[in-house]
Amino acid sequence: MEFAGVYHRTSEQMSYPLDKDRLIINLKTGYDVKQVFIHYGDPFEAGILGGNEKWTGKREEIVYKKRLSNQIWWTTTLTPIYKRCKYFFELHTDDSVWYYFEDGFLTKEQFHMDGRMLQCFIMPWMNPSDINVTPAWVNDTIWYQIFPDRFCNGTPEKNTEDILPWRDHGSVTNYEKFGGNLEGIRSKLDYLQNLGITGIYLNPIMEAGSNHKYDTTDYTKIDPSFGDSDTMKALCKEAHNKGIRIMVDAVFNHCGRKFKPWLDVLENGKSSKYADWFMVENWDDIAKRGDTRDKRYYTFAFTDGMPKLNTNNNEVIDYFCKICEDWIREFDIDGIRFDVGNEVSHRFLKKIREHLKAIKPDIYLLGEIWHDAIQWLQGDEYDSVMNYPLLSGIHDFFLDKTMKKQEFEYMVNRCYTMYMQQSNNVLFNLLDSHDTERLINRFHDLDKFYQQLAILFTLPGSPCIYYGTEIAMEGAHDPDCRRCMPWSEIDSSENAEKISTMRSLIMLRQNEKMCRSPYFHFPHNYDNERCVEYIKIDEYGNRMEVLINASDEPIKVTSGKDVLFSREFDGETLGANGTLIRRI
Repeated sequence: MEFAGVYHRTSEQMSYPLDKDRLIINLKTGYDVKQVFIHYGDPFEAGILGGNEKWTGKREEIVYKKRLSNQIWWTTTLTPIYKRCKYFFELHTDDSVWYYFEDGFLTKEQFHMDGRMLQCFIMPWMNPSDINVTPAWVNDTIWYQIFPDRFCNGTPEKNTEDILPWRDHGSVTNYEKFGGNLEGIRSKLDYLQNLGITGIYLNPIMEAGSNHKYDTTDYTKIDPSFGDSDTMKALCKEAHNKGIRIMVDAVFNHCGRKFKPWLDVLENGKSSKYADWFMVENWDDIAKRGDTRDKRYYTFAFTDGMPKLNTNNNEVIDYFCKICEDWIREFDIDGIRFDVGNEVSHRFLKKIREHLKAIKPDIYLLGEIWHDAIQWLQGDEYDSVMNYPLLSGIHDFFLDKTMKKQEFEYMVNRCYTMYMQQSNNVLFNLLDSHDTERLINRFHDLDKFYQQLAILFTLPGSPCIYYGTEIAMEGAHDPDCRRCMPWSEIDSSENAEKISTMRSLIMLRQNEKMCRSPYFHFPHNYDNERCVEYIKIDEYGNRMEVLINASDEPIKVTSGKDVLFSREFDGETLGANGTLIRRI
């Protein structure tokens, strides 16, 4: 047996309570392991630990598995009667049987040796307060991300001299302002509701000097170019009345150069009462402008206008706990997205979660993390993260035509074995954002564009589209991905067709529980090496097939039931770059 391929520990996403009754156990093995059994039971079933008991446990086969690139992920759900669980694994290869314990592997003879002290895996107690609980409503939400300055100007009559005419076409820069504001978003709520949107993610709206607002000047004040607190209250209230939730951006890793505590530090240096709010190493050069590779003080990236906040400091923690509390109480927001969410301290996140969940238990706390985020997703910090690994994996599969459908399967399975199911259910799934080039720009092909969206809307989590994606809006990398929404052309026949296609995907997600289900597998019934096929299953056993033909060759498809969504499909043949979603 490939011993190095076998791995389990009683922590993180490998052994955890799903709720107060169910315990999920996961195990990784190499492909040489063909069958796995788990022996489990209460630790005290045969007597007090350390006594002369002979503990055996109940033996069950683990039948559910996901294929990864070099390993298999086996998963089972147990229901420990007394909230405790003791267990070990029995692994079968073609020619051997091994028993896997906390301290390693035993042969059958060693396992049955009288007097051996078997070091089983132990889940001591499923304490309710330790269970990872995420807001259930997020799984049912279809998000729409809005970069406020470029979405809609609702008060053009109030334009100041620094506001440029709305630009329906062409590139933009980070130094141009077009007057998009909260009033403009309010005016488009009916449009979003008709599209099927049930959640809005707003890029920063608090006072800042730039158009992107990631250099906050005042965390207590809506930026005047966007409106005021009354406008924000009205937006949230009207959105809620239409069944649309609101999530705001929290920029707590760093502030802007004109944030009052930083101005005080610039003026008073080490003697400032805010000196420990920031991370300064060279007080003599603190006023120097230019990038911060010299480490005079730490910043976001090396941007001297975005000094890094010390989220290890109790005063800073208390300050931002109060900021978020005020946002909840004043505006009734539903979610908070934490910018640069992997650089703020774990201590900060633990305290802010406890504080905010006591005020609004179902508030959605989302971290901007672009890599494996398991250390932030133990149930005491974020609810989930932006699923950039999925975005990257989908993109690479369509880019690299040498990749086979098995590699797509491994990628997807990796994304959904990194975290607990509770976090998977509320992953923020996206294909583009204000930080990436726009989806249509990657291949300039509408068929591939909709193939990727079909994947987005049928995988577990919570899908998000970036404003303008419903009309396949173009835009290169930041800042060009932040173009103005072309409202003057929104009703053109071409855009109407694209909006209709997007709406059909959104309605599919809303109406078919199979789309939102965490259960899926890849049967590989088709010979074509770039025809991805996966089956989604809901809790009642209903099944839905998703076929993505990413090859240049048409394929004959087997008979099925109701077609729920299709492109390049004539009833029998799925064309090159075609998509088919149907019941089976």
